Amino acid sequence: MRVELTALDVREPAAIGRNMALLAREPNSGLMVLANPTAAVHVNLIVALAAQHRLPAIYPYEFFARAGGLISYGADNLDLYRRAAGYVDRILKGGKPADLPVQNLSKFELAINLKTAKALGLEVPPTLLARADEVIE
Repeated sequence: MRVELTALDVREPAAIGRNMALLAREPNSGLMVLANPTAAVHVNLIVALAAQHRLPAIYPYEFFARAGGLISYGADNLDLYRRAAGYVDRILKGGKPADLPVQNLSKFELAINLKTAKALGLEVPPTLLARADEVIE
């Protein structure tokens, strides 16, 4: 597919701005933000810069789409917290952490921001909209 991946520094706002501007200069660029605490702290900056540079982007959490990001797809955090509570309950009742089973993620959320798609000149296929857990207009 000849896709080239470039890792961008997101540790500080100035670096985010510089790197986003460099990425936007490349033809047919897009942005995939990975789940990390620093990106979550700078959600508004990252979404604003992606819009400013007209970069289509996918994000790990639905709050990015609610903040104006194009698409988010990731684990359902409430489901993760519920599962964690189950582990804590079992440990507090005397269970050994090493004996607890490892669980795979089973619930994911897809959110699509149609306003952002329109601003980028993108048409979201109806089949994708039908699969979305949340469509933001």
